Amino acid sequence: MDYDHDDSTLTNPTMDPAGPSAIVYVREADPEALPDHLKGAPGKIFSVHNPEGTCLALTDDRRIAFELAKRNDMVPVSVH
Repeated sequence: MDYDHDDSTLTNPTMDPAGPSAIVYVREADPEALPDHLKGAPGKIFSVHNPEGTCLALTDDRRIAFELAKRNDMVPVSVH
């Protein structure tokens, strides 16, 4: 999965659900697929994806990934 994300922060403020209470998926990001500026980041990076697989946000904290989704009226689901 490719994480095309050029923002200089770890989260993407433009999360756009497909509708009210849209389901999004939270998973640990593949380090090799991260943007160059995050590839050397220490620890784990978590991603939030819409059902089509588009990465909506990246963060270094799993709890924040869930909170980002909830604050944007989405229903986060953990994917392993």
